[in-house]
Amino acid sequence: MGDQVSRDETQLLIGGRWVDAGDGTYDVVNPATEEVVGQAPNASVADAEAAAAAARAAFPAWAATPAEHRLALLKEAAAAIRAKNDELVPLVIAETGATASVGSRMQVPISADRFDRYSRDIRHVQESMLPPVATTATPLAPGGLVSALAYRQPVGVVAAIASYNFPLTNMAGKVAPALAMGNTVVIKPAPQDPLAVVELARVLDQVGFPPGVVNLVNSVGPEPASVLTASPDVDMVSFTGSTVVGQRIAAAGAPTMKRLLMELGGKGAAVVFEDADLKAAITAIGSTFAFHSGQICTAPTRAVVHRSIFDQVVDGLSAFAGHLTVGDPTEASTIVGPVISGAQRQRILDYIESGRTEGEVVAGGGRPEHLPTGFYVEPTLITGSNTMTAAREEIFGPVVVAIPFDDEEEGVAIANDSEFGLYDYVFSGDTARAFRVAKLLRAGHVGINTAQRNMDAPFGGFKMSGIGRDGGDYGLEAYSELQSIIWSS
Repeated sequence: MGDQVSRDETQLLIGGRWVDAGDGTYDVVNPATEEVVGQAPNASVADAEAAAAAARAAFPAWAATPAEHRLALLKEAAAAIRAKNDELVPLVIAETGATASVGSRMQVPISADRFDRYSRDIRHVQESMLPPVATTATPLAPGGLVSALAYRQPVGVVAAIASYNFPLTNMAGKVAPALAMGNTVVIKPAPQDPLAVVELARVLDQVGFPPGVVNLVNSVGPEPASVLTASPDVDMVSFTGSTVVGQRIAAAGAPTMKRLLMELGGKGAAVVFEDADLKAAITAIGSTFAFHSGQICTAPTRAVVHRSIFDQVVDGLSAFAGHLTVGDPTEASTIVGPVISGAQRQRILDYIESGRTEGEVVAGGGRPEHLPTGFYVEPTLITGSNTMTAAREEIFGPVVVAIPFDDEEEGVAIANDSEFGLYDYVFSGDTARAFRVAKLLRAGHVGINTAQRNMDAPFGGFKMSGIGRDGGDYGLEAYSELQSIIWSS
């Protein structure tokens, strides 16, 4: 195991001041070693209320700040994050259990990239002229040529509540577009791994965001976050996490008509046709095992495979899983690290046991014997039907369920037979068919013959997978209210 990283954080950022957390601190645990990484600040309900009030007080001046000044601060933030790369990467690896590859390439650099992305000119999103309309006189007003401008105002105060799998990247994807559009924010990291996000708040404070524009609240319990989701001082909640928690946030925000951006659960289906490039399909589906131990909502966790090639794909996935190195995330050779906690590991193992009962576990299926310490789960492949519990519910671990189908109609039906609809995939040598099938899938995002992302594409889910879209310019739109300004000439 690499050198033990240690970091103690005891304070919150509220109204431009770093203050001791009202409920002290708590331990953050390294998922690979089960040792304490450091202390994290534990906010009280009063802290959350004060942060929301500070953001509300700072909003008018920040919204009125010229966009070019706001965007310049985002540019400075990107540079400051990159300058701290060597400090942040080991910290993120220690608190998340991310492998060296994921931590160094996907956690910290992409966070800086997102601040860079939203430091661009926003006028093309903020203002849009409509064609003038010739109107006749009415009892309401004289006739004339009526023009209109669609103008995007900031929403107001945004509570940004991030997930534990990519804490820094996910938070940057919320905070950067929100600030660019003139909103103020209250940052609420996931309790399991908040330390790098605390450092992000410090960076934003140091580069010169005015007091109250960026606030940080962190807690091990849900009460401070619940305050934010119900507070009249908060106009919008941006949340990434489970569907169950998303439902609670929606209910809590309903009395104050909170605007919502929620990226929730996923149960991605990869529909593999008989003419698919099997190596490409297996590699993409195998990313569920290999990429951050399957702790990613976009993962192709259901392999929906044409029966004529089903055995080939199952054999290929079994071999793929068996060749992955599971172990110390600080080692360059490690592909599969731990999951976030002991509780999550047990939850995954319980799903695997249900798969053993309802289907067949053909690869993996337990804890790696050579790793008695750490929250590790073997890359696991289960075969069976789409009615299995493991095929219905989000597992969020290195587990794939393979399901056969006989014709296109059945394959599409199986893929769509889910309460989730975040990210699906189609693999076929006939790209025209793949394109047509993609449009039949009830998912917010569909990859054709690839698991690669386009970060400027609108991202979000159908059904129980969320509300709203972010990514690229759609992220700017998400953190705005659309206003119509009309005049006559």
